[in-house]
Amino acid sequence: MDLGISGKRALVCASSKGLGFGCAQALAREGVSLVMNARTEGPLLEAAEAIRAETGVEVVTVAADITSEEGRARVLKAAGDVDILVTNAGGPPPGTWTDWERDAFIEAFDANMLTPIALMQALIPGMAERGWGRVVNITSVSVKAPIAVLGLSNTARTGLTGFVAGVSRQMAGQGVIINNLLPGLHDTDRMISLDQAAADASGVSFDEARAQKFQTLPAGRYGTKEEFGATCAFMCSQHAGFMIGQNVLLDGGATNTTL
Repeated sequence: MDLGISGKRALVCASSKGLGFGCAQALAREGVSLVMNARTEGPLLEAAEAIRAETGVEVVTVAADITSEEGRARVLKAAGDVDILVTNAGGPPPGTWTDWERDAFIEAFDANMLTPIALMQALIPGMAERGWGRVVNITSVSVKAPIAVLGLSNTARTGLTGFVAGVSRQMAGQGVIINNLLPGLHDTDRMISLDQAAADASGVSFDEARAQKFQTLPAGRYGTKEEFGATCAFMCSQHAGFMIGQNVLLDGGATNTTL
């Protein structure tokens, strides 16, 4: 299937590894030039070079904290007039709802709600003027089924979901399509570290800990960054023009909901 986005330009946040890298790689394979952002320069440069070597597309890198005003300004200056925006940021730490103070919520809002909103406010007007644009916000399954220890993430990401629900419908008539992609458990460095910690805590091998986790998933496995990226690329494609303000679960069936 031709996704119809060859020659487009995308900004992909937190794209040096994991799901962000999967999205950047998938877009590059479709002929999309990239502006890649992450906080740490070394892994970002390595990721960009790997994508250049494989696909031959132009890749610009900006090592910056996208959640800060200064970092965001640097990224947006490098990005220029992009056609595709993929927002992504790590979630806030787990905890107990009685322990979170106001500052913890503000930090979560800054990273997981206000930063993607600021990026959309900066880039969507240009997309609308050109009559074409795609935005995919990487959020979390927690907006469908809240996770008790991730209350900060539940709150901030649900706020972003509400914003997208409104603005996506306002912008669809101008050719700008905005949706959210909700990851479940994927085979990333983060998941490897969590499984190793679970193995150490329970006194079993890494493979045994992982097998136990697989049993909780209807798909019987973790997702891969490649299939996550492919889903993101489709949501950025010419074929997604009638998909407006949706929250697409990619969780191997783990979230037990009818809708």
